[in-house]
Amino acid sequence: MIRHRARGGAPAGAARARRAVVFVLPGLWVLGVVAWELGHPTSGRLLPLLAAAPAIACAGTGRRQCVLLGGLCALLALVPIGGVDGGAGPGTRLVTCGAILAVVGASYLTAGRRLRLLRELERTREVAAAAQRVLLRPLPRRIDGVLLAADHLSASEGAVVGGDLYEVVGTRYGVRAVIGDVRGHGLDAMGTVAAMLGSFREVAHDEPGLGEVLRRMERSHARHLRERAHAERPASGDGAGSPLAEEFVTLLLVEVARDGSVTALNCGHPWPYRIGCRAVAPVAQADPLPPLGLFPLPEELSAVRCGRLRPGEGLFLHTDGAADARDAAGEFFPLTQELRSSVEAAAAPCGPSPAGVVGRVRTALLRHAGGRLTDDVALLMLSNDRVRVPAQATGPGPGGAVAGRAE
Repeated sequence: MIRHRARGGAPAGAARARRAVVFVLPGLWVLGVVAWELGHPTSGRLLPLLAAAPAIACAGTGRRQCVLLGGLCALLALVPIGGVDGGAGPGTRLVTCGAILAVVGASYLTAGRRLRLLRELERTREVAAAAQRVLLRPLPRRIDGVLLAADHLSASEGAVVGGDLYEVVGTRYGVRAVIGDVRGHGLDAMGTVAAMLGSFREVAHDEPGLGEVLRRMERSHARHLRERAHAERPASGDGAGSPLAEEFVTLLLVEVARDGSVTALNCGHPWPYRIGCRAVAPVAQADPLPPLGLFPLPEELSAVRCGRLRPGEGLFLHTDGAADARDAAGEFFPLTQELRSSVEAAAAPCGPSPAGVVGRVRTALLRHAGGRLTDDVALLMLSNDRVRVPAQATGPGPGGAVAGRAE
């Protein structure tokens, strides 16, 4: 599921209205000072307040408005307002005019630096967003007869990805998916996420069994940690004694064959939910393997059979950040209950929509946590959309029968 930010006239119109309001504020400030001086003469004691107008203009709009308003305020400071000279003689007015011009100069330079920093920040955000889209790329809506929807929420402010990962690829062995959770969250975990996703995208096409896929990913994880430890602590040689020795990844590998049969390998990750037209049930299996990186994998790796998905049925995968999210009272997010409600709301004659289910769970999760997450969250749903359709006849056959085929 790909989410786009709103575009068009609404954001641009709001930005123009905001700039207009900020531009009006300095003008109102100047009018207020002048009106007070005319109605209640203070012998020019309020005139230094005019220096605030250009500063406000620079902070809210731009340097051009700052110069214009600053020049106007400097001229007003030279004019005897209200016909009362009193303590505001020519010398005082000149000093006030000079102070206003000094504020204009300082505000002009500050606004220029601010604009340069904002442009640099915008470019940095564009580069970071592009890199993050490559790392955790949006999934297509459909792969080889399997409908897909995914979403990710990062606990780090301003980050699109963090310590959670997911990917789905179509292979000659079936549609294969991975979802995982790297120890920690945020930007520090992105290196391991990149290593795991890169390894899966390569080996998922080459290895006939999920056991071989997992073993190759384990070797990639170990190599990544060795290289990272050597880069951070070159003097330690092979990285022995490095705190990275405790880094681990929970992984769930799932394969949906063309006949709908599902097999999985679990390394310390939450098991998925089986989604029917109106039913939600957790896939209860044996104890999972230890997380990747804590202990070596056993010599024998046998994928667990998780039954068969009929057309319209699906699997809902998630990381533990979804179930562990808490509200202000400390209550955990009721994932199973919200998932059932989301399935019922997104139900369709051919089964619940993966995009609808993931979107509703995401909304409920953010509402429960008040928008404040303590861990990254990844949500992924796969739905069997394969239906049997008649095949085109290639020629007359015995009995005139026409074979059927599965998409």
